[in-house]
Amino acid sequence: MIGGFSLAMFGGHIYVLFIITAIQIISYKEVINIAQVPTKQQNLPLTRSLNWYFLGISMYFLYGESVIYYFKHILLVDKVLLPFTTHHRFISFMMYIFGFVFFVASLKKGHYKFQFTQFAWTHMALYFIVLQAHFMMNNVFEGMIWMFLPSSLVITNDIFAYICGITFGRTQLIKISPKKTVEGFVGAWICTIAFGFIMTNILMRYKYFICPVTDLGANVWTGLDCVPNPVFISHPYQLPSWTGFSRTFWIAPIQGHIMAFATFASLIAPFGGFFASGLKRTFNIKDFGDSIPGHGGMTDRMDCQFIMALFSYMYYQSFIAVYKTSVGSVIESAIVGLTVEEQLEVVRGLSKYLYNQGALTEKVRLPRHIA
Repeated sequence: MIGGFSLAMFGGHIYVLFIITAIQIISYKEVINIAQVPTKQQNLPLTRSLNWYFLGISMYFLYGESVIYYFKHILLVDKVLLPFTTHHRFISFMMYIFGFVFFVASLKKGHYKFQFTQFAWTHMALYFIVLQAHFMMNNVFEGMIWMFLPSSLVITNDIFAYICGITFGRTQLIKISPKKTVEGFVGAWICTIAFGFIMTNILMRYKYFICPVTDLGANVWTGLDCVPNPVFISHPYQLPSWTGFSRTFWIAPIQGHIMAFATFASLIAPFGGFFASGLKRTFNIKDFGDSIPGHGGMTDRMDCQFIMALFSYMYYQSFIAVYKTSVGSVIESAIVGLTVEEQLEVVRGLSKYLYNQGALTEKVRLPRHIA
C-alpha cells in the first residue's frame, strides 16, 4: 500500500485525487452499512438508493466547488461548461432537493423511525467523511506537501504511540480506548515533531511538492514551476550571545508552522480515532469492515486522517496562503460584473497595452457596439 501510494504521488496529482475519491467512497459505504438492517432494507429499497444518491450529489457539489475555484480560468471561457460553472451551486441545491422530496415521498407507515434514522445517519456520514475528504483534495490542489505531510504526521504519530506505549506506557489515557497510555501519547508527540522537522526540510526543496497545481498532467519528472510561498524561504537566525554559540542557522517559517501541524496530529487528531472507537462500541463491532486484510476497514485507518485534513486546510488558509489576483478571478469578475460592451472595452484596452509592450504584433480589432 505504501509503494502504491508513492507511485501515485510521484505519477501525478490526478492519481492521488483518484485514491482520495476511492477512500471516501469505501469509507462512506462502511459507515452506512453498520447502521443498516437487511430485512428492513428489502421492504424499503429506495432507502439504500437514496444513500448513494446523496453521496453522488455531495461529491458533485464539493468536487465542482474545487474544480471551479482552481480552474475557473479554463471553465469560464468554455461555452458548454460556462452555464454549469456559473450556476453550479443552484444546480447542486436543486438536485439535493429532489432527493429530499423522494425521501419524504418514500416514507412508509411502520418504518418512520428506521427511515429517519437512516436519513440522519447518511448526513452524518456525509459530514464526517465526504466533506472532510473534500478538504484533503483541496490540500492537493494547493500543493502536494499540504496533503502528504499532514497524512505522514498522523501515521508517524500512530506508529510511535504504539512503540512508546508498549515500551514504557503505564497510565491509561482514555477509557473508550483502554490500550492508549499517557506515556505513549506524549512520547509520540515528541517523535512526531522531530519527524515533521526532518520531512519538511526534505519536501520544501522540491517545487513539485510546494507548488499549487496548475496542470493535472504534471508528475515528478515533468515537475511544476512557481514562485515559492514565502513560508518556504529560509532566513538566517543568529543565536543570542548569552548562549555562548555564534553559529548562524537558516530557518524557514514552515519549520515553525510544522510545530502546530505535529501538535494537532499528536494531541487532537487521535480523538478522531477515539470517536470512531466509540462508534464501533455503540454498534458492538470490532472493525468498520474488511476492505484492508489484517487491518479492518478503510475507515479504521482513515479516522484520524479526515480531521487532520480539515485542520490542515483551515490552518493553511488562515496563516500560510498568499492571496493575490489570479487569471481565473479576473475573468470571473469580467464575465459576472461587466456587460458585453464593457468586456470588449477591457479586451481592447489589454490588446493596446500588450501591443505597446511588444507582446502583440498587431492590435486586436473588435466591434465598437453590439447590436
